[in-house]
Amino acid sequence: GAQVSSSRGVGGRVWLSGAARAFLGRAERSRAPRGRPRLVLPRGDLARSCAPREAGPRMWWWDARVTTLFKRNLQPTLTYWSVFFSFGLCIAFLGPTLLDLRCQTQSSLSQITWVFFSQQFCLLVGSCLGGIFKRTLAQSLLALFASSLAISVVFAIIPFCHNVVVLAVVMAMAGLAMGCIDTLSNMQLVKIYQKDSAVFLQALHFFVGFGALLSPLIADPFLSDTNCILTNVTANGSSNLPHIRKSLVPHHPGNLSHYDLPTKGLVVTRVSYAFWIMALINLPVPFAVFLLLYKERLVPCCQNSSPPLLPADELALETRAADKDDSSTSSPKIQPDIGHGDLFGCCQSKNFRGVPCSYFAVHVTGALLLFMTDGIMGEYSGFVYSYAVEEPLSVGHKMAGYLPSLFWGFITMGRLISIPVSYRMKPATMVFINVVGVLVTFFLLLIFSYSVVFLFVGTASLGLFLSSTFPSVLAYTEDILQYKGCATTVLVTGAGLGEMVLQLLVGSIIHDQGSYSFLVCGTIFGALAFIFYVFLLFFHRMHPQPRSDMDLSPDKPPPMGEPELYQS
Repeated sequence: GAQVSSSRGVGGRVWLSGAARAFLGRAERSRAPRGRPRLVLPRGDLARSCAPREAGPRMWWWDARVTTLFKRNLQPTLTYWSVFFSFGLCIAFLGPTLLDLRCQTQSSLSQITWVFFSQQFCLLVGSCLGGIFKRTLAQSLLALFASSLAISVVFAIIPFCHNVVVLAVVMAMAGLAMGCIDTLSNMQLVKIYQKDSAVFLQALHFFVGFGALLSPLIADPFLSDTNCILTNVTANGSSNLPHIRKSLVPHHPGNLSHYDLPTKGLVVTRVSYAFWIMALINLPVPFAVFLLLYKERLVPCCQNSSPPLLPADELALETRAADKDDSSTSSPKIQPDIGHGDLFGCCQSKNFRGVPCSYFAVHVTGALLLFMTDGIMGEYSGFVYSYAVEEPLSVGHKMAGYLPSLFWGFITMGRLISIPVSYRMKPATMVFINVVGVLVTFFLLLIFSYSVVFLFVGTASLGLFLSSTFPSVLAYTEDILQYKGCATTVLVTGAGLGEMVLQLLVGSIIHDQGSYSFLVCGTIFGALAFIFYVFLLFFHRMHPQPRSDMDLSPDKPPPMGEPELYQS
Protein backbone atom coordinates (compact mmCIF):
# COMPACT_ATOMS: atom_id res chain seq x y z
CA GLY A 1 0.00 0.00 0.00
CA ALA A 2 3.04 2.28 0.11
CA GLN A 3 3.26 4.78 -2.66
CA VAL A 4 6.58 6.07 -4.06
CA SER A 5 6.61 9.44 -5.70
CA SER A 6 9.51 10.92 -7.59
CA SER A 7 10.20 14.20 -9.31
CA ARG A 8 12.64 14.67 -12.14
CA GLY A 9 15.10 17.49 -11.59
CA VAL A 10 17.77 19.14 -13.64
CA GLY A 11 19.74 16.81 -15.89
CA GLY A 12 17.19 14.01 -15.67
CA ARG A 13 18.07 12.98 -12.11
CA VAL A 14 15.44 11.27 -9.97
CA TRP A 15 15.16 12.55 -6.43
CA LEU A 16 13.74 10.16 -3.80
CA SER A 17 12.84 10.86 -0.23
CA GLY A 18 14.34 8.92 2.69
CA ALA A 19 11.08 6.98 3.16
CA ALA A 20 11.08 5.96 -0.51
CA ARG A 21 14.65 4.68 -0.30
CA ALA A 22 13.77 2.68 2.83
CA PHE A 23 10.77 1.16 1.04
CA LEU A 24 12.93 0.12 -1.94
CA GLY A 25 15.48 -1.42 0.42
CA ARG A 26 12.81 -3.51 2.15
CA ALA A 27 11.44 -4.62 -1.21
CA GLU A 28 14.85 -5.83 -2.38
CA ARG A 29 15.47 -7.69 0.89
CA SER A 30 12.11 -9.43 0.54
CA ARG A 31 13.15 -10.80 -2.88
CA ALA A 32 16.55 -12.00 -1.64
CA PRO A 33 17.17 -15.71 -0.78
CA ARG A 34 16.38 -16.65 2.81
CA GLY A 35 19.33 -16.18 5.16
CA ARG A 36 21.17 -13.83 2.80
CA PRO A 37 19.46 -10.44 2.87
CA ARG A 38 20.86 -8.04 0.36
CA LEU A 39 20.29 -4.42 -0.42
CA VAL A 40 20.57 -3.28 -4.01
CA LEU A 41 21.31 0.44 -4.16
CA PRO A 42 20.48 2.62 -7.16
CA ARG A 43 23.24 3.29 -9.65
CA GLY A 44 24.41 6.15 -11.83
CA ASP A 45 22.67 9.49 -11.44
CA LEU A 46 20.11 7.94 -9.13
CA ALA A 47 22.85 6.76 -6.80
CA ARG A 48 24.35 10.20 -6.60
CA SER A 49 20.97 11.79 -6.00
CA CYS A 50 20.07 9.28 -3.29
CA ALA A 51 23.43 9.44 -1.54
CA PRO A 52 23.16 10.85 1.98
CA ARG A 53 24.66 14.27 2.49
CA GLU A 54 28.10 14.24 4.03
CA ALA A 55 27.98 15.32 7.62
CA GLY A 56 30.67 16.79 9.78
CA PRO A 57 33.28 19.36 8.83
CA ARG A 58 32.22 19.47 5.16
CA MET A 59 29.32 21.61 6.26
CA TRP A 60 31.80 24.35 7.14
CA TRP A 61 34.04 26.34 4.83
CA TRP A 62 36.77 23.71 4.63
CA ASP A 63 36.74 19.96 4.20
CA ALA A 64 37.32 17.08 6.56
CA ARG A 65 40.89 16.43 5.41
CA VAL A 66 42.08 19.97 6.15
CA THR A 67 40.14 19.95 9.43
CA THR A 68 41.87 16.73 10.50
CA LEU A 69 45.23 18.14 9.48
CA PHE A 70 44.59 21.35 11.42
CA LYS A 71 43.45 19.49 14.54
CA ARG A 72 46.51 17.32 14.38
CA ASN A 73 48.84 20.34 14.14
CA LEU A 74 46.75 22.60 16.36
CA GLN A 75 49.42 23.36 18.95
CA PRO A 76 52.26 24.08 16.47
CA THR A 77 49.96 26.24 14.35
CA LEU A 78 48.70 28.30 17.29
CA THR A 79 52.27 28.67 18.52
CA TYR A 80 53.52 30.04 15.19
CA TRP A 81 50.54 32.40 15.04
CA SER A 82 51.30 33.69 18.55
CA VAL A 83 54.96 34.21 17.66
CA PHE A 84 53.90 36.30 14.68
CA PHE A 85 51.71 38.36 17.02
CA SER A 86 54.91 39.07 18.94
CA PHE A 87 56.53 40.13 15.66
CA GLY A 88 53.68 42.57 14.95
CA LEU A 89 53.80 43.96 18.50
CA CYS A 90 57.49 44.79 18.06
CA ILE A 91 57.35 46.20 14.54
CA ALA A 92 54.79 48.94 15.22
CA PHE A 93 55.70 50.42 18.62
CA LEU A 94 58.73 52.45 17.53
CA GLY A 95 56.95 55.08 15.39
CA PRO A 96 54.54 56.46 18.03
CA THR A 97 57.10 56.34 20.86
CA LEU A 98 60.08 57.76 18.96
CA LEU A 99 59.72 61.34 20.27
CA ASP A 100 59.54 60.13 23.87
CA LEU A 101 62.58 57.94 23.24
CA ARG A 102 64.30 61.05 21.85
CA CYS A 103 63.65 62.76 25.17
CA GLN A 104 64.80 59.70 27.10
CA THR A 105 68.10 59.60 25.19
CA GLN A 106 68.32 63.43 24.91
CA SER A 107 69.14 63.20 21.20
CA SER A 108 68.15 65.13 18.08
CA LEU A 109 65.58 64.03 15.49
CA SER A 110 68.26 63.06 12.99
CA GLN A 111 70.03 60.94 15.61
CA ILE A 112 66.95 59.12 16.90
CA THR A 113 65.83 58.09 13.41
CA TRP A 114 68.95 55.93 13.17
CA VAL A 115 67.23 53.70 15.72
CA PHE A 116 64.65 53.03 12.99
CA PHE A 117 67.43 52.15 10.57
CA SER A 118 69.17 49.77 13.00
CA GLN A 119 65.93 47.85 13.56
CA GLN A 120 65.01 47.66 9.86
CA PHE A 121 68.50 46.70 8.73
CA CYS A 122 68.90 43.96 11.34
CA LEU A 123 65.40 42.68 10.54
CA LEU A 124 66.62 42.22 6.97
CA VAL A 125 69.78 40.45 8.19
CA GLY A 126 67.73 38.22 10.49
CA SER A 127 65.43 37.30 7.61
CA CYS A 128 68.45 36.26 5.51
CA LEU A 129 70.01 34.20 8.30
CA GLY A 130 66.83 32.79 9.85
CA GLY A 131 66.86 29.75 7.58
CA ILE A 132 70.06 28.52 9.25
CA PHE A 133 67.94 27.34 12.20
CA LYS A 134 65.47 25.51 9.97
CA ARG A 135 67.53 22.37 9.47
CA THR A 136 65.80 20.53 12.34
CA LEU A 137 62.60 21.15 14.25
CA ALA A 138 64.59 21.49 17.47
CA GLN A 139 66.74 24.28 16.01
CA SER A 140 63.68 26.09 14.65
CA LEU A 141 61.76 25.99 17.92
CA LEU A 142 64.80 26.95 20.00
CA ALA A 143 65.44 29.91 17.68
CA LEU A 144 61.78 30.97 17.94
CA PHE A 145 61.89 30.60 21.72
CA ALA A 146 65.05 32.73 21.97
CA SER A 147 63.66 35.33 19.54
CA SER A 148 60.28 35.73 21.25
CA LEU A 149 61.96 35.89 24.66
CA ALA A 150 64.41 38.48 23.32
CA ILE A 151 61.49 40.70 22.29
CA SER A 152 60.11 40.67 25.84
CA VAL A 153 63.60 41.43 27.19
CA VAL A 154 63.98 44.31 24.71
CA PHE A 155 60.65 45.79 25.79
CA ALA A 156 61.73 45.53 29.43
CA ILE A 157 65.16 47.17 29.04
CA ILE A 158 64.29 49.98 26.60
CA PRO A 159 63.32 52.34 29.49
CA PHE A 160 66.85 51.96 30.87
CA CYS A 161 68.55 53.00 27.58
CA HIS A 162 69.54 56.64 28.13
CA ASN A 163 72.02 56.78 25.26
CA VAL A 164 70.94 56.74 21.61
CA VAL A 165 73.76 54.34 20.61
CA VAL A 166 72.76 51.86 23.31
CA LEU A 167 69.13 52.14 22.21
CA ALA A 168 70.15 51.50 18.58
CA VAL A 169 72.06 48.35 19.64
CA VAL A 170 69.05 47.09 21.62
CA MET A 171 66.74 47.71 18.65
CA ALA A 172 69.22 45.91 16.40
CA MET A 173 68.86 42.85 18.65
CA ALA A 174 65.09 43.16 18.34
CA GLY A 175 65.42 43.39 14.55
CA LEU A 176 67.48 40.18 14.40
CA ALA A 177 64.86 38.39 16.53
CA MET A 178 62.04 39.70 14.32
CA GLY A 179 63.84 38.57 11.16
CA CYS A 180 64.24 35.03 12.52
CA ILE A 181 60.56 34.95 13.50
CA ASP A 182 59.50 36.19 10.07
CA THR A 183 61.43 33.53 8.17
CA LEU A 184 60.97 30.55 10.49
CA SER A 185 57.25 30.96 11.14
CA ASN A 186 56.48 31.16 7.41
CA MET A 187 58.78 28.20 6.71
CA GLN A 188 57.29 25.96 9.37
CA LEU A 189 53.69 26.59 8.32
CA VAL A 190 54.55 25.94 4.67
CA LYS A 191 56.36 22.78 5.76
CA ILE A 192 53.38 21.48 7.75
CA TYR A 193 50.56 22.28 5.32
CA GLN A 194 52.29 22.66 1.93
CA LYS A 195 49.50 22.72 -0.72
CA ASP A 196 46.99 23.63 1.99
CA SER A 197 49.21 26.36 3.46
CA ALA A 198 47.52 29.39 1.85
CA VAL A 199 44.72 29.72 4.40
CA PHE A 200 47.08 29.23 7.35
CA LEU A 201 49.55 31.78 6.00
CA GLN A 202 46.70 34.30 5.71
CA ALA A 203 45.86 33.68 9.37
CA LEU A 204 49.54 34.01 10.29
CA HIS A 205 49.76 37.46 8.70
CA PHE A 206 46.50 38.49 10.31
CA PHE A 207 48.19 38.05 13.68
CA VAL A 208 51.11 40.30 12.75
CA GLY A 209 48.56 42.93 11.71
CA PHE A 210 46.68 42.48 14.97
CA GLY A 211 49.89 42.94 16.97
CA ALA A 212 50.83 46.00 14.93
CA LEU A 213 47.37 47.46 15.56
CA LEU A 214 47.48 46.77 19.31
CA SER A 215 50.96 48.18 19.98
CA PRO A 216 50.19 51.88 19.28
CA LEU A 217 46.96 51.62 21.28
CA ILE A 218 48.94 50.45 24.31
CA ALA A 219 51.50 53.24 23.91
CA ASP A 220 49.05 56.08 23.24
CA PRO A 221 47.97 56.84 26.86
CA PHE A 222 51.61 57.21 27.92
CA LEU A 223 52.83 59.51 25.14
CA SER A 224 53.78 63.10 25.96
CA ASP A 225 51.39 65.78 24.73
CA THR A 226 53.99 68.52 25.22
CA ASN A 227 57.75 68.62 25.02
CA CYS A 228 59.09 65.95 27.37
CA ILE A 229 62.37 67.84 27.99
CA LEU A 230 61.71 70.86 30.18
CA THR A 231 63.95 73.90 29.62
CA ASN A 232 63.78 77.62 30.34
CA VAL A 233 63.70 78.35 26.59
CA THR A 234 60.64 77.37 24.53
CA ALA A 235 61.68 75.71 21.27
CA ASN A 236 59.71 76.28 18.09
CA GLY A 237 58.76 72.62 17.80
CA SER A 238 57.28 72.14 21.26
CA SER A 239 53.73 72.99 20.18
CA ASN A 240 53.88 70.76 17.10
CA LEU A 241 54.67 67.41 18.73
CA PRO A 242 51.59 65.55 17.36
CA HIS A 243 52.43 66.75 13.83
CA ILE A 244 56.10 65.78 14.20
CA ARG A 245 55.20 62.36 15.62
CA LYS A 246 52.94 61.55 12.65
CA SER A 247 55.42 62.93 10.12
CA LEU A 248 58.40 60.90 11.34
CA VAL A 249 59.53 58.40 8.73
CA PRO A 250 62.33 55.85 9.29
CA HIS A 251 65.78 57.21 8.40
CA HIS A 252 64.29 60.24 6.58
CA PRO A 253 63.95 63.22 8.96
CA GLY A 254 64.74 65.81 6.27
CA ASN A 255 61.22 67.27 6.20
CA LEU A 256 61.46 68.01 9.96
CA SER A 257 64.89 69.60 10.02
CA HIS A 258 63.44 73.09 10.62
CA TYR A 259 62.05 72.06 14.02
CA ASP A 260 64.38 72.85 16.91
CA LEU A 261 63.63 70.49 19.77
CA PRO A 262 65.65 70.79 23.00
CA THR A 263 68.12 68.04 23.88
CA LYS A 264 69.15 69.17 27.36
CA GLY A 265 66.96 69.61 30.39
CA LEU A 266 64.67 67.71 32.76
CA VAL A 267 63.20 64.60 31.13
CA VAL A 268 59.52 63.98 31.97
CA THR A 269 58.04 60.99 30.17
CA ARG A 270 55.87 58.04 31.17
CA VAL A 271 56.51 55.92 28.09
CA SER A 272 58.39 53.34 30.18
CA TYR A 273 55.06 51.94 31.41
CA ALA A 274 53.97 51.23 27.85
CA PHE A 275 57.09 49.14 27.21
CA TRP A 276 56.69 47.18 30.43
CA ILE A 277 53.03 46.45 29.60
CA MET A 278 54.03 45.18 26.15
CA ALA A 279 56.76 43.03 27.72
CA LEU A 280 54.15 41.37 29.97
CA ILE A 281 51.70 40.90 27.07
CA ASN A 282 54.42 39.23 25.02
CA LEU A 283 55.65 36.98 27.85
CA PRO A 284 53.17 34.11 27.19
CA VAL A 285 54.57 33.74 23.65
CA PRO A 286 57.98 32.24 24.59
CA PHE A 287 56.15 30.12 27.16
CA ALA A 288 53.93 28.73 24.37
CA VAL A 289 57.04 27.90 22.30
CA PHE A 290 58.56 26.13 25.30
CA LEU A 291 55.39 24.06 25.70
CA LEU A 292 55.68 23.00 22.07
CA LEU A 293 59.31 22.05 22.65
CA TYR A 294 58.23 19.96 25.62
CA LYS A 295 55.41 18.29 23.69
CA GLU A 296 57.77 17.37 20.84
CA ARG A 297 60.25 15.86 23.37
CA LEU A 298 62.90 18.40 22.36
CA VAL A 299 63.66 19.73 25.85
CA PRO A 300 67.06 18.23 26.85
CA CYS A 301 65.68 16.37 29.88
CA CYS A 302 62.94 14.75 27.74
CA GLN A 303 64.84 13.91 24.57
CA ASN A 304 65.11 10.19 25.36
CA SER A 305 61.40 9.77 25.93
CA SER A 306 59.45 7.85 23.33
CA PRO A 307 57.10 9.95 21.20
CA PRO A 308 53.37 9.74 22.01
CA LEU A 309 51.20 7.33 20.04
CA LEU A 310 49.00 8.76 17.32
CA PRO A 311 45.22 8.62 17.63
CA ALA A 312 43.37 6.37 15.21
CA ASP A 313 42.34 9.11 12.78
CA GLU A 314 45.84 10.60 12.71
CA LEU A 315 47.35 7.15 12.15
CA ALA A 316 45.00 6.64 9.21
CA LEU A 317 46.03 10.02 7.86
CA GLU A 318 49.70 9.00 8.14
CA THR A 319 49.02 5.76 6.26
CA ARG A 320 47.24 7.58 3.45
CA ALA A 321 50.03 10.14 3.26
CA ALA A 322 52.59 7.37 2.90
CA ASP A 323 50.58 5.71 0.14
CA LYS A 324 50.29 8.99 -1.78
CA ASP A 325 53.88 10.02 -1.10
CA ASP A 326 52.53 13.38 -0.02
CA SER A 327 54.62 15.01 2.64
CA SER A 328 52.11 17.78 3.26
CA THR A 329 50.38 15.73 5.94
CA SER A 330 53.50 14.40 7.62
CA SER A 331 54.67 15.68 10.95
CA PRO A 332 57.09 18.60 10.86
CA LYS A 333 59.29 16.70 13.24
CA ILE A 334 60.03 13.94 10.74
CA GLN A 335 59.99 15.95 7.54
CA PRO A 336 63.20 15.89 5.53
CA ASP A 337 64.96 19.07 4.51
CA ILE A 338 63.54 19.80 1.08
CA GLY A 339 65.59 22.78 0.08
CA HIS A 340 64.78 25.68 2.37
CA GLY A 341 67.60 27.34 4.21
CA ASP A 342 69.27 30.67 4.83
CA LEU A 343 69.81 33.02 1.91
CA PHE A 344 73.54 32.31 1.64
CA GLY A 345 73.02 28.56 1.86
CA CYS A 346 70.49 28.79 -0.95
CA CYS A 347 73.07 30.51 -3.15
CA GLN A 348 75.56 27.63 -3.01
CA SER A 349 76.42 26.18 -6.42
CA LYS A 350 75.56 22.61 -5.37
CA ASN A 351 71.89 23.64 -5.09
CA PHE A 352 71.83 24.72 -8.74
CA ARG A 353 72.94 21.50 -10.38
CA GLY A 354 70.43 20.19 -12.87
CA VAL A 355 67.74 22.77 -12.15
CA PRO A 356 65.99 24.55 -15.06
CA CYS A 357 66.30 28.27 -15.72
CA SER A 358 62.70 28.74 -14.60
CA TYR A 359 63.79 27.72 -11.09
CA PHE A 360 65.84 30.93 -10.75
CA ALA A 361 63.27 33.01 -12.60
CA VAL A 362 60.45 32.03 -10.21
CA HIS A 363 62.57 32.96 -7.19
CA VAL A 364 63.63 36.30 -8.67
CA THR A 365 60.23 37.41 -10.00
CA GLY A 366 58.48 36.39 -6.76
CA ALA A 367 61.00 38.40 -4.73
CA LEU A 368 60.69 41.42 -7.04
CA LEU A 369 56.89 41.27 -6.83
CA LEU A 370 57.03 41.39 -3.02
CA PHE A 371 59.80 44.00 -3.20
CA MET A 372 57.24 46.27 -4.86
CA THR A 373 54.11 45.39 -2.86
CA ASP A 374 55.75 45.46 0.58
CA GLY A 375 57.66 48.56 -0.47
CA ILE A 376 54.35 50.23 -1.35
CA MET A 377 53.00 49.25 2.05
CA GLY A 378 55.98 50.81 3.82
CA GLU A 379 56.23 54.02 1.81
CA TYR A 380 52.47 54.67 1.75
CA SER A 381 52.04 54.28 5.50
CA GLY A 382 55.12 56.43 6.08
CA PHE A 383 54.28 59.36 3.79
CA VAL A 384 50.48 59.49 3.44
CA TYR A 385 50.21 61.84 6.44
CA SER A 386 52.83 64.22 5.04
CA TYR A 387 51.12 64.13 1.62
CA ALA A 388 47.70 64.93 3.13
CA VAL A 389 48.77 67.97 5.19
CA GLU A 390 50.55 69.64 2.27
CA GLU A 391 49.19 71.30 -0.86
CA PRO A 392 46.86 70.77 -2.68
CA LEU A 393 44.80 68.92 -0.05
CA SER A 394 45.92 70.77 3.11
CA VAL A 395 44.09 68.39 5.43
CA GLY A 396 44.13 69.30 9.11
CA HIS A 397 46.77 67.61 11.24
CA LYS A 398 44.24 65.80 13.41
CA MET A 399 42.18 64.44 10.50
CA ALA A 400 45.28 63.47 8.51
CA GLY A 401 46.51 61.54 11.52
CA TYR A 402 43.70 59.03 10.98
CA LEU A 403 45.04 58.02 7.54
CA PRO A 404 47.85 55.68 8.70
CA SER A 405 45.49 54.10 11.25
CA LEU A 406 42.84 53.63 8.55
CA PHE A 407 45.43 52.06 6.25
CA TRP A 408 46.66 49.53 8.82
CA GLY A 409 43.15 48.86 10.06
CA PHE A 410 42.02 47.79 6.59
CA ILE A 411 45.19 45.73 6.15
CA THR A 412 44.29 43.80 9.31
CA MET A 413 40.64 43.47 8.28
CA GLY A 414 41.67 42.32 4.80
CA ARG A 415 43.88 39.61 6.25
CA LEU A 416 41.00 38.40 8.38
CA ILE A 417 38.68 38.29 5.35
CA SER A 418 41.35 36.48 3.32
CA ILE A 419 41.40 33.49 5.69
CA PRO A 420 38.15 31.92 4.37
CA VAL A 421 38.58 33.40 0.88
CA SER A 422 42.00 31.80 0.39
CA TYR A 423 40.52 28.34 0.92
CA ARG A 424 38.12 28.73 -2.00
CA MET A 425 40.37 30.78 -4.27
CA LYS A 426 43.74 29.84 -5.74
CA PRO A 427 46.73 31.93 -4.60
CA ALA A 428 47.46 33.00 -8.20
CA THR A 429 43.94 34.43 -8.50
CA MET A 430 44.27 36.28 -5.21
CA VAL A 431 47.60 37.80 -6.27
CA PHE A 432 46.02 38.95 -9.55
CA ILE A 433 43.16 40.65 -7.69
CA ASN A 434 45.64 42.27 -5.31
CA VAL A 435 48.04 43.75 -7.87
CA VAL A 436 45.26 44.91 -10.20
CA GLY A 437 43.41 46.46 -7.25
CA VAL A 438 46.55 48.32 -6.12
CA LEU A 439 47.22 49.66 -9.62
CA VAL A 440 43.61 50.76 -10.19
CA THR A 441 43.49 52.44 -6.77
CA PHE A 442 46.61 54.49 -7.50
CA PHE A 443 45.22 55.52 -10.89
CA LEU A 444 42.02 56.72 -9.20
CA LEU A 445 44.00 58.54 -6.52
CA LEU A 446 45.85 60.37 -9.29
CA ILE A 447 42.61 61.25 -11.10
CA PHE A 448 40.88 62.48 -7.90
CA SER A 449 44.03 63.95 -6.36
CA TYR A 450 42.12 67.04 -5.18
CA SER A 451 39.47 65.07 -3.28
CA VAL A 452 40.01 64.57 0.45
CA VAL A 453 37.13 62.08 0.62
CA PHE A 454 38.63 59.87 -2.07
CA LEU A 455 42.02 60.00 -0.33
CA PHE A 456 40.39 58.26 2.63
CA VAL A 457 38.50 55.83 0.35
CA GLY A 458 41.66 55.09 -1.64
CA THR A 459 43.70 54.56 1.53
CA ALA A 460 41.19 51.98 2.79
CA SER A 461 41.06 50.30 -0.64
CA LEU A 462 44.84 50.15 -0.88
CA GLY A 463 45.13 48.56 2.56
CA LEU A 464 42.52 45.97 1.61
CA PHE A 465 44.27 44.97 -1.63
CA LEU A 466 47.77 44.90 -0.11
CA SER A 467 46.70 42.88 2.92
CA SER A 468 46.89 39.35 1.50
CA THR A 469 49.62 39.86 -1.09
CA PHE A 470 52.57 38.43 0.83
CA PRO A 471 50.97 35.15 2.01
CA SER A 472 49.34 34.61 -1.40
CA VAL A 473 52.61 35.14 -3.31
CA LEU A 474 54.44 32.88 -0.85
CA ALA A 475 51.87 30.07 -1.20
CA TYR A 476 51.81 30.43 -4.99
CA THR A 477 55.60 30.43 -5.38
CA GLU A 478 56.11 27.48 -3.06
CA ASP A 479 53.43 25.59 -4.98
CA ILE A 480 55.23 26.24 -8.28
CA LEU A 481 58.54 24.99 -6.87
CA GLN A 482 56.95 21.91 -5.23
CA TYR A 483 58.38 23.09 -1.86
CA LYS A 484 61.92 22.23 -2.98
CA GLY A 485 63.37 25.70 -3.50
CA CYS A 486 64.40 28.56 -1.24
CA ALA A 487 61.28 30.60 -1.89
CA THR A 488 60.42 31.48 1.71
CA THR A 489 63.87 32.87 2.51
CA VAL A 490 64.19 34.73 -0.80
CA LEU A 491 60.68 36.21 -0.63
CA VAL A 492 60.97 37.34 2.99
CA THR A 493 64.31 38.97 2.19
CA GLY A 494 62.94 40.66 -0.94
CA ALA A 495 59.93 42.02 0.95
CA GLY A 496 62.09 43.42 3.76
CA LEU A 497 64.51 44.98 1.31
CA GLY A 498 61.68 46.62 -0.64
CA GLU A 499 60.12 48.08 2.49
CA MET A 500 63.43 49.70 3.43
CA VAL A 501 64.66 50.83 0.00
CA LEU A 502 61.40 52.28 -1.35
CA GLN A 503 60.92 54.40 1.77
CA LEU A 504 64.36 55.95 1.22
CA LEU A 505 63.69 56.42 -2.49
CA VAL A 506 60.24 57.97 -2.14
CA GLY A 507 61.38 60.22 0.70
CA SER A 508 64.20 61.60 -1.43
CA ILE A 509 61.89 62.13 -4.45
CA ILE A 510 59.23 63.91 -2.38
CA HIS A 511 61.91 66.12 -0.85
CA ASP A 512 63.16 67.14 -4.33
CA GLN A 513 60.00 67.07 -6.48
CA GLY A 514 57.14 67.84 -4.09
CA SER A 515 54.22 65.94 -2.58
CA TYR A 516 52.49 65.11 -5.88
CA SER A 517 55.33 62.70 -6.72
CA PHE A 518 54.09 60.52 -3.82
CA LEU A 519 51.15 59.22 -5.89
CA VAL A 520 53.21 59.06 -9.09
CA CYS A 521 55.77 56.83 -7.38
CA GLY A 522 53.00 54.59 -6.02
CA THR A 523 51.48 54.22 -9.49
CA ILE A 524 54.86 53.30 -10.99
CA PHE A 525 55.52 50.73 -8.26
CA GLY A 526 52.03 49.27 -8.74
CA ALA A 527 52.60 48.94 -12.49
CA LEU A 528 55.95 47.22 -11.88
CA ALA A 529 54.28 44.82 -9.44
CA PHE A 530 51.73 43.87 -12.11
CA ILE A 531 54.51 43.33 -14.68
CA PHE A 532 56.41 41.07 -12.28
CA TYR A 533 53.21 39.12 -11.64
CA VAL A 534 52.80 38.54 -15.39
CA PHE A 535 56.41 37.31 -15.56
CA LEU A 536 55.73 34.99 -12.61
CA LEU A 537 52.77 33.47 -14.48
CA PHE A 538 54.95 33.03 -17.57
CA PHE A 539 57.73 31.27 -15.65
CA HIS A 540 55.12 29.10 -13.94
CA ARG A 541 54.11 27.84 -17.38
CA MET A 542 57.75 27.15 -18.21
CA HIS A 543 58.62 25.38 -14.97
CA PRO A 544 58.40 21.56 -15.27
CA GLN A 545 55.94 19.79 -12.97
CA PRO A 546 56.70 16.26 -11.69
CA ARG A 547 54.34 13.58 -13.01
CA SER A 548 53.88 12.19 -9.51
CA ASP A 549 52.20 15.44 -8.47
CA MET A 550 49.99 15.62 -11.54
CA ASP A 551 48.72 12.08 -11.97
CA LEU A 552 47.25 9.34 -9.84
CA SER A 553 47.81 5.71 -10.72
CA PRO A 554 44.78 4.30 -12.56
CA ASP A 555 45.09 1.05 -10.63
CA LYS A 556 44.95 2.77 -7.27
CA PRO A 557 41.65 4.18 -6.06
CA PRO A 558 41.61 7.52 -4.31
CA PRO A 559 41.71 7.38 -0.50
CA MET A 560 38.50 7.30 1.48
CA GLY A 561 37.19 10.77 2.22
CA GLU A 562 39.37 12.40 -0.44
CA PRO A 563 37.49 12.20 -3.73
CA GLU A 564 39.71 14.81 -5.33
CA LEU A 565 43.03 16.45 -4.70
CA TYR A 566 42.88 19.90 -3.14
CA GLN A 567 44.54 22.39 -5.44
CA SER A 568 45.75 25.54 -3.74
